[in-house]
Amino acid sequence: MLPKLFSTTGIGSLPHKDAEEACRLILKTFDIPFWPQLPKMSFREWMIPQYSEGMPYIRIDAEKELVWIERNKSDELERFYESCTDDSRIAISDDYGKGLHTFLKMIKAPFGFLKGHVTGPLTFSLGLKDADGRPVYFDEELREIALMLLKAKIRWQIGLLKQFADNVIIFLDEPILSALGSTAYLGVNSNDAMRLIREASDTIKDNGGISGIHCCGNADWPCVMGTGIDILNFDAYGYFDTLLMYRSDVDRFLERGGCLAWGIVPTTDAIRHETYDSIRKQFDLKIEKMSKAISSDLILSRIILTPSCGAGSRSIEEALKIFQILMHLKEAYSK
Repeated sequence: MLPKLFSTTGIGSLPHKDAEEACRLILKTFDIPFWPQLPKMSFREWMIPQYSEGMPYIRIDAEKELVWIERNKSDELERFYESCTDDSRIAISDDYGKGLHTFLKMIKAPFGFLKGHVTGPLTFSLGLKDADGRPVYFDEELREIALMLLKAKIRWQIGLLKQFADNVIIFLDEPILSALGSTAYLGVNSNDAMRLIREASDTIKDNGGISGIHCCGNADWPCVMGTGIDILNFDAYGYFDTLLMYRSDVDRFLERGGCLAWGIVPTTDAIRHETYDSIRKQFDLKIEKMSKAISSDLILSRIILTPSCGAGSRSIEEALKIFQILMHLKEAYSK
């Protein structure tokens, strides 16, 4: 089951340092509330550290804002293999997810939909490095352990959110997809990369969730849509044309029941000069442009509205502006 047409949700991060204030804003604003990552509150709420709890050999220096893998002669690896099974659940503690635990305490009534998120296995394994600066992705054993860890956190998160919602959406946040093929990632095999995403997506669905993926740049969209995800969240403000290049693939994705989450309101410096009217005009033009290749009824029946990315790097005032524009868009299209 997918959300109502033009439902709204967010990507993850907010600029707040007060978790209750961030959660109040989300709960009063979005059709599909999501728990907030609060990177300005703590280094442990950054994309890689937040999901690193339980990873063998993990080392964190919060003062220097560093996280890395350091192999040693301890039994950390053996203990991980013994405890992490195909049905394991690994929690995100309050120290690493203040926004999540505050969000759960503030929920007053059941929701039709709630959204969670996890750093995608590709971004996580390429972003987490060993003491020599080498991404753990290139260590086959550690890459698979990272995938096992993230699957366990997905299971735990779905089980937790299902206590408060009929349907749980989990987005895999994969910003690194836009960098694949660059010099820094020439050693990344595309089939292997998509396998990681597919396995994470399957874990979401196998545990009763709805799987989504977020990428705030360009990507190999046909490959991404071929991973079995239910929702594709793309930066419709800055990268609309890169998706439009694959019209037949988008058509097939929508025909099989997939949904496009349009990140139409920018979370970059562009938000400073954009207004509701300017964003509405752009959105109308992009819908019209896509409708020349794909049935407008199909497009509009498979649509969610989001910001282009997380708002964690903006000011609180800019985040409020982003959300207000999004709400006005929803109201306009829901009439």
